Amino acid sequence: MRNQCYSYTFLIFSLLLSSFHTNVSSSKTPKKPCKSIVVYYHDILFNGTNAANATSAKATNGSKLGSSEMGLLVIFDDPVTKDQNLVSPPVAKAQGFYFYDKKDSYNAWFAYTLVFNSSEHKGTLNIMGADLMRERTRDLSVVGGTGDFFMTRGIATLQTDEVEGVKYFRLKMDIKLYECY
Repeated sequence: MRNQCYSYTFLIFSLLLSSFHTNVSSSKTPKKPCKSIVVYYHDILFNGTNAANATSAKATNGSKLGSSEMGLLVIFDDPVTKDQNLVSPPVAKAQGFYFYDKKDSYNAWFAYTLVFNSSEHKGTLNIMGADLMRERTRDLSVVGGTGDFFMTRGIATLQTDEVEGVKYFRLKMDIKLYECY
């Protein structure tokens, strides 16, 4: 009886191990994206005198803890275009916030929705994650969507394209979706 119990335990353990090995092995093959979009995000920070053009504003001041603006929270409603030109017709709006979250250098954490309402796309993409600003490219998670992007998942690779002091920056967003319904 004891040997039979050991045999069953070994059999179950072997099945679990082979199942785990199969799942790990199959995940090594990179998937091809089901949809790709490249767009440009434009942010103009309100400085007290540019209310007509500003697309973002500080909601809190930085803490002055360390050499960065740790704790500074910015709320935005930014235009997103197909090209680098700020005055091009927007294909979406980026609506959300970012805050600086590192004491000794500038890093931010973003959470926003891309709201599409054009002839090409209708719906939303929800994006969030750490923006390690000193890196050439940074990946944020696409965690869902609506409309044309219903329940999608993917990666938004950000690359700083232009910076004009603290008043303006432009990010190139290379969005690759891997779950499309």
